[in-house]
Amino acid sequence: MRKVDLCLSSEGSEVILATSSDEKHPPENLIDGNPETFWTTTGMFPQEFIICFHKHVRIERLTVQSYFVRTLKIEKSTSKEPVDFEQWIEKDLVHTEGQLQNEEMVVRDGSATYLRFIIISAFDHFASVHSISAEGIVISNLS
Repeated sequence: MRKVDLCLSSEGSEVILATSSDEKHPPENLIDGNPETFWTTTGMFPQEFIICFHKHVRIERLTVQSYFVRTLKIEKSTSKEPVDFEQWIEKDLVHTEGQLQNEEMVVRDGSATYLRFIIISAFDHFASVHSISAEGIVISNLS
């Protein structure tokens, strides 16, 4: 089985919920594979988005590229619907003035059908997420 970036829309992933949306920076930008695009919050926290894989996957490495994110919580679900999320990762990110935060995590227990990313707090009134990358393998299709 080959390892792929499971979060790419070209691999069938989809952003099924986002608490904010700016028409110039929509949630789909999170998974489009283009480093020039991003999703932005519209103020107030927490903010969140959910990525659906449309299959059962096992994630081994997760990378989040963002700007101004202070505390990030990631939950996962193995349900067929976006319910029964369990806390998976919570990180305080370092503020990097003038450059992207590049948070790479080697993860355990990475089986999921959905990931929910919750930006608990930020270093500014707004935050942006430029890409989500989940390296791993497809375990099975949802049936």
